[in-house]
Amino acid sequence: MLLALTLVDYILVDRLELTLQPGFTVLTGETGAGKSILLDAVGLLLGDRADATVIRSGAQRAEISAEFSLVATPEVGHWLNENGFDGDAETLLVRRVIEANGRSRAYINGSPATLQQLREVGGRLVDIYGQHAHYSLLRPEVERGLLDAYGGCSALATQTAVAWRAWREAQRRRQEAEQRTAAAAGERETLGWLIETLTQLDFQAEQWQTLQMEHKRLAHAAELLSGAQAVIALLDEDGDGVLTRLKTARARLDELTGFDPRLAGCAQMLEEGLIQVQEAVRELTRYADRVELDPAALAAAEARIAQVMGVARRLRCAPEELPQQLEEARLKLAALTAEADPETLARAEAEAANAYQVAARALSACRQAAAAPLSAAVTAAMQRLAMAGGRLEVTLNPCGPESGGLETVEFRVAPHPAQELRPLAKTASGGELSRIGLALQTVLAGRSGAPTLIFDEVDAGIGGGVAEVVGRLLAEVARDRQVLCVTHLPQVAARADHHWRVRKSTEDGMARSRIDVLSPAARVDEIARMLGGVKLTELTRRHAKEMLQQNE
Repeated sequence: MLLALTLVDYILVDRLELTLQPGFTVLTGETGAGKSILLDAVGLLLGDRADATVIRSGAQRAEISAEFSLVATPEVGHWLNENGFDGDAETLLVRRVIEANGRSRAYINGSPATLQQLREVGGRLVDIYGQHAHYSLLRPEVERGLLDAYGGCSALATQTAVAWRAWREAQRRRQEAEQRTAAAAGERETLGWLIETLTQLDFQAEQWQTLQMEHKRLAHAAELLSGAQAVIALLDEDGDGVLTRLKTARARLDELTGFDPRLAGCAQMLEEGLIQVQEAVRELTRYADRVELDPAALAAAEARIAQVMGVARRLRCAPEELPQQLEEARLKLAALTAEADPETLARAEAEAANAYQVAARALSACRQAAAAPLSAAVTAAMQRLAMAGGRLEVTLNPCGPESGGLETVEFRVAPHPAQELRPLAKTASGGELSRIGLALQTVLAGRSGAPTLIFDEVDAGIGGGVAEVVGRLLAEVARDRQVLCVTHLPQVAARADHHWRVRKSTEDGMARSRIDVLSPAARVDEIARMLGGVKLTELTRRHAKEMLQQNE
């Protein structure tokens, strides 16, 4: 839904800030007051091409911006994320700047955007009925989507599109595999050698530290033996070792303790130290007895280290990474083997093609069942909208397999009995397009389309009872959509929830367009003006009040 619209230095507007509401809003005013300015500005936000003529006289540039609510359109949020336009998940900001040199810049959520991106996101948010440039109903994919929504075929359409992409992906994989057969064969051979080498190496990452420690011990076995024996001699050498001296010191302290008991603590500590040294001597003796000089074991450890290091250097990785290299090589070889199997790839492609055909045929049947009822319903609605004898026919034209199914959908219309059915874009005028769009919206009852609908020229060439019907139908559509309508008919304006008046004034010798949000009293005057012209009378005011009261 459109929440706010701001125009700066645009045509006859110096600055205009509008806050929009849900429901039905009408724009009225004298001919030439500038009602189309607002619609043209929205068109620029939807991706229309712009030039410097839209810049207000005396200004350097024009700027248009809008804020939309995305609460009812989560798919727009998905589109924004996919295209890199991050922002608030519930709102969208769109801005367009037109420079004096004719160039323009567009922004979505503050990030630069292309006109095509504006059209893509804008088409999901706003439909303008009455101008061919914006009328989404003239796009084949929109007509197809409306039929699917009416017939309850949307889920099948999504399933068909998913199946189409899967089929195309399977086809792409087969074709690419065929193109790289020779290169894949060489890569498989290399991976096979790598897997065989690493499998024979039989090496685990945790073994590397253990192997290095074992090699270090074997390489220094002689030094370890001689060092342990030297320490034992220092501690337990006959007559002059540490143990002998500790025993002498302990005996002397025992004598002195007899004279002064306060030395008992020192004697106890010395006794404990003596016990620890004796235990160390015993452990060192056992260690020295177990140390062996084993040249064969040392040679084996050195050979194993050289083997592991050699493979790691060839693969340009650390020894600890070799097991991971083996696992990755196995996975890649399995993938290449599967891709190189023409039977497997062809079978996968055939299965994907069959899945698409099943989904597409079901979608075709659903569309066929819905086409005639939708045609009849819209045709009936057209009779109430000054298009007596007119008819709309939904035509399904077979086509080759594509994402949208096995047929194209075309809305063909004859606005008058004497005309033959022809495509909408080649047949209907602006006012007729608006009324056909209104008829479709009433039939679809909010099941499809943009959340904001703008109707222009919907009242062209009608009046009286038909105008009342148009007003009532617009109000019905606005129950679950935001509807904006430019109108000259009081019967339509009286049905609105909100009423804006567009007026032109002269300020400082320059023309300006202004939009007033009408109060209830001002609304009576505006409806009276639409009923009776420039001069207001009590009669026209009473009539205006009656019209507004009847529609409350």
